[in-house]
Amino acid sequence: MVGYAFMGAAHSQAWRTVNRVYDLPARARMALICGRDTAKVADAADRLGWDAYTTDWRDLINRDDIDVVDICTPGDSHAEIALAALAAGKHVLCEKPLANTVEEARAMTAAADVARAAGVRSMCGFNYRRVPAVTMMRQLVADGRLGVIRHVRATYLQDWIVDPQFPLVWRLQKDRAGSGALGDIGAHIIDLTQFVTGQRISGVSAVTETFVKERPLPAESSGLAATADGGAAPTGQVTVDDAAVFVARLDGGALATYEASRFATGRKNALRVEINGSLGSVLFDLERLNELEFYDATRPTTEQGFSRILVTEGEHPYMSAWWPPGHIIGYEHSFTHEMRDFIEAVATDVDPTPSFADALQVQLVLDAVARSAELGSSWAEVAPTLTPASV
Repeated sequence: MVGYAFMGAAHSQAWRTVNRVYDLPARARMALICGRDTAKVADAADRLGWDAYTTDWRDLINRDDIDVVDICTPGDSHAEIALAALAAGKHVLCEKPLANTVEEARAMTAAADVARAAGVRSMCGFNYRRVPAVTMMRQLVADGRLGVIRHVRATYLQDWIVDPQFPLVWRLQKDRAGSGALGDIGAHIIDLTQFVTGQRISGVSAVTETFVKERPLPAESSGLAATADGGAAPTGQVTVDDAAVFVARLDGGALATYEASRFATGRKNALRVEINGSLGSVLFDLERLNELEFYDATRPTTEQGFSRILVTEGEHPYMSAWWPPGHIIGYEHSFTHEMRDFIEAVATDVDPTPSFADALQVQLVLDAVARSAELGSSWAEVAPTLTPASV
């Protein structure tokens, strides 16, 4: 694995756990973790459960005993590491968004297509697909329980940079992160809604805003936490969006609205998606991730109303390995489910999802949103992937 901060810790917990709860055709051995700071990566290896550590990601590529490379770095290094790993015959799991640019994402997808012919698999880590309630939400749509999908409503709201004195961490720099709230959290709701509905976004009209344009340079940074230099610290320019709002059309005919903001005061990690169809509606709220709200319009009028479904039964997606009904799971379990699906796909020689082609399609939506915002919210069509995407 490359990277050991927020996503590195989440992925490490999943790798440690997955074979202890699921009976899988292969077993993960956590062989080597990579980070640039020797002392910090050595500590991470010990704390997170890795056999060894290195400060050069090329060591992962060159070792014959490593089959999988898990990329948990900022977006500016995804393409270089993934391309090298795929060329070396390593299966690749890459965090979202896939890359910082469409060009990088296309190159990664093309490399994945070539590698697939040699039995080398790749997947992008949109972990919210693996929340049992989200997977069940998709099943309800696929089974026709909502009828014709008419509306999609999605928001992802955070507030961790509301303070203008919060320092200029890498997530606020375009050359490192690619974009701001749009790519960081907007990518999640784009992928999640396309996954649930089975429809792809075909065009958008968007507006973005950067509310705080300069911030203190950080003295120390780790993940979503950082500290600024004391006193009159020098400042740097914020080069990404703080918020993005857009309307969209899906290729199945639905209208959709999306909002991604890291300036929603009081909202810590508030992801919410509602789907309205001709026969019913369904709502998912990440802050109640074990639940769905489902409205069945086919029931008698006297019995209609949103019902709460607690998604903790053994028959529900992924739940057979966990606890008795009613015993809830949490955020970290979505990563364990991600590793479960990845290991099973690699071991049985099938393509895992979301593929790099799926992630490229999300990247193309992000690009259309950025283009629309730059042109005063003009309508922007989403470019074709030129390679099959499964949604």
